[in-house]
Amino acid sequence: MKKVGSPENQYIANPFPEAGLPEARFSASRLARAILGLYLLLLIRVIVFKYPLEQMQAIVSGWSKEVIWQGMHTANFTLFRTIRMYIRYADRLNSFENLVGNIVAFVPFGFFLPQVIRKGRRFWVMLLNAFVFVVGIEVFQLLSAFGAFDVDDILLNCFGAVIGWGGACVIDCYRLSSPYCPANHRRR
Repeated sequence: MKKVGSPENQYIANPFPEAGLPEARFSASRLARAILGLYLLLLIRVIVFKYPLEQMQAIVSGWSKEVIWQGMHTANFTLFRTIRMYIRYADRLNSFENLVGNIVAFVPFGFFLPQVIRKGRRFWVMLLNAFVFVVGIEVFQLLSAFGAFDVDDILLNCFGAVIGWGGACVIDCYRLSSPYCPANHRRR
């Protein structure tokens, strides 16, 4: 993609000219926002609304206060319980897929958030945003029966966001334009 404009206001030429769209300029931050937005919608679809429509309708029609109590009994509030179980029964369960999937699913969150929110470049801001988003999903699952609350999911998802944030920092360091790059601190 061809970059146009000053470094502060970096634009990318229309990445899809064959689509017949009018010649437009897309800012890199707008592109990152669009990617992050689509990613979050896809993530919610995959994590929360993963069941077929008929099954989701059955869950909604059968929802009552008892569903919350049932969710409380099946929820995991003990850190590392699920992770230990997946490691212990690695040969019998889809452990690898669950552990790695919970991490990999949130790598884009940590990668794109710093591109979209300037303060998201700070580690604790990114981690807090990831934590709040993941806890929101887990609490929704607890209250709605569209999944099961698991504190280990929160840990693994946040770890994935940290990996994504680290990747974004490495890329920023190679650009040498980021104030978060240790190389830039040595030059000043």
